[in-house]
Amino acid sequence: MSDEQIIVKDVNSIIEVKGKTNSIFGFSNNYYVANTMEIFERLAWYGIFGVLSLYMTAPTDLGGLGVSDQQRGTLSAVVMSFIYLLPVITGALGDRYGYRRMLLISFALMTPSYYLLGQVDSYGTFFLIYMVLAVGAAIFKPLIVGTVSRETTDENRSLGFGLFYTMVNIGGFLGPLTVAYLREISWDLAFTMAAAAIAINFIPAIFLFKDPAKESDSPKNNKSIKKILIEVQDVLGNGRLALLVVPIMILLLIPGTGLLEWKDVGIICFLWLFINFIWDKISKKQNYNWYSSKIKLGNVPFILYLLILAGFWAVYIQIFVSLNIFIRDYINTSDLITFFNSIDPIMSNFISGANVEKLVPLIQQLNLAHTENVTPEIIQQVYFKLTNYSVMIPANEISQLLNLDQSYLDINKANIISNEWISKYQQVKPEIIASINFGSIVILQLFFSKFSAKFKIFHVLIGGTLLLSLSYLLLAVAPSLLISGTAVVAAVLLFSIGEMLVSPKSMEYIAMVMPKEKSAMYQGYLYLASAFGFLAGGLLSGVGYEYFAKTLNKPGYFWYMFSIIGVISALALLVYDKYFSNKLESQKQT
Repeated sequence: MSDEQIIVKDVNSIIEVKGKTNSIFGFSNNYYVANTMEIFERLAWYGIFGVLSLYMTAPTDLGGLGVSDQQRGTLSAVVMSFIYLLPVITGALGDRYGYRRMLLISFALMTPSYYLLGQVDSYGTFFLIYMVLAVGAAIFKPLIVGTVSRETTDENRSLGFGLFYTMVNIGGFLGPLTVAYLREISWDLAFTMAAAAIAINFIPAIFLFKDPAKESDSPKNNKSIKKILIEVQDVLGNGRLALLVVPIMILLLIPGTGLLEWKDVGIICFLWLFINFIWDKISKKQNYNWYSSKIKLGNVPFILYLLILAGFWAVYIQIFVSLNIFIRDYINTSDLITFFNSIDPIMSNFISGANVEKLVPLIQQLNLAHTENVTPEIIQQVYFKLTNYSVMIPANEISQLLNLDQSYLDINKANIISNEWISKYQQVKPEIIASINFGSIVILQLFFSKFSAKFKIFHVLIGGTLLLSLSYLLLAVAPSLLISGTAVVAAVLLFSIGEMLVSPKSMEYIAMVMPKEKSAMYQGYLYLASAFGFLAGGLLSGVGYEYFAKTLNKPGYFWYMFSIIGVISALALLVYDKYFSNKLESQKQT
């Protein structure tokens, strides 16, 4: 997977590139420098973000943060939406102040932030540091995409962006695999690796990177912040609309902090909507003061398209914020362990995080902590704690341990139990399975890009979205299957195919239907669909997983919820294609 949706639209036409532009060596030095920096940045980002849900919910005695699922979901929602909102501004800053200067600022923000994330143990401090990291990432994103765009020509741009997309996914594939090994030594080391990967980028940025902004300095490339805000009004709506929407978005984040309950937030949101309804009724249609004007929408057909795509991205983001903890808590991957053990025991030991030295003291601690009244609730709590140690222990064996005579459980007996548990119940690290998403895209994106070119764009978008829903249905039933690990691998592959279809086509559609002089602008605003989707998806991940999986102990319901959202999004795309797409497409002639 890649969050660089803006670049994948060009993968579809790689095959059409002919002659000398077919060579991967036919680009400028700056192009290769940008790709190199992208690999290291993506390695760091996906290395950490790919396991963030595991780290945040892991117990503190394992080096984790030990926070709730709601807090995890809130952080993911804020950070991911922020990263996709800010490039509207940071891209303009790169054009104005120079790409190299802004890249160095980006690295200066990200390097210490990655390191400090592993040094703090409070949720509030972790949140603030991650927001600083998000600013750095949001600065980096448009600058590298802009560099690749400027360092390629009409003749080789398709190949250039296709290769760049491959580099993105190579970094995304290697990051989680690297962290999967390092976090078994310590979580601090994983964060230090990410900081080191970003720090390496200072070398090419200072000594090799040539600032493209100075070479192609033209008025149209140097948008002021004021001009961008005027542009936002034309595309999305006026300031009164922002005043209505932004406070509601902020309010929705508050329950995850524990400051307000969802019921209180609902009441406040209703009152705010009512106030704005009255406000709009008494406002004049045209007024020099923006706050006295009526609420006005911008390009309505485009806004509808954004909102529908937001549904897709809300479903999509679960591969990062929910899948890993679901695998850890509910998927028995012993079938995968058995398979890899038959190939090479060393391989099965690498993909599993089970460790005797860590389990022995935990076994003794659990036995001491629960001397009487071993209830089903206590057994469930112990089960979830043990899943963080890459073992999935049946309830009856947990009960036996907790009821074992303390005088009998010396270190030798604890060592025997630990070895038996690992031998029978060790599990695959969740990030190993999730990384299949990246690897499959590196291998298969070109094939599915060529395949999807035969069909109408909206048919591809609908089919791809339904594949995501189908993959989540498979995840929902996976815990009850004998080969649940294999079922999850199949679900990830199905998900990846859906992503490979929708991600490039969603951008290609806007490039196709908008006037050429506005195409780049509208493609940039498609980032907002990701921002809104990630905001909703992050919040639903935290609240939904805590309620369905942990409170009701019905994790399948969680995936049914997102599968339904995917189906609704697909139906909305079908309706949009029939009744609204012609209104957007007609703008190409205006």
